[in-house]
Amino acid sequence: MSNEASSKALIRQTALCNWLDLSRSGLDKLRKKDPTFPKPIKDGETRQAAAFYVVAEVEAWLRTKIAERDAA
Repeated sequence: MSNEASSKALIRQTALCNWLDLSRSGLDKLRKKDPTFPKPIKDGETRQAAAFYVVAEVEAWLRTKIAERDAA
């Protein structure tokens, strides 16, 4: 996958939870607690619509958190 394609890759909310080792409610708590966490892209208007996250945004958020930890 090219760098440009991977920067636009999407991950489903359920896969993101697995990747971050969080439950869905844990992810919700993280999103409420940390306004810098990337916003999801909804696949529709309903509450049940699938939520996707941009992989590059989540990776950038993680790099920022690691840098903050290392600077402390």
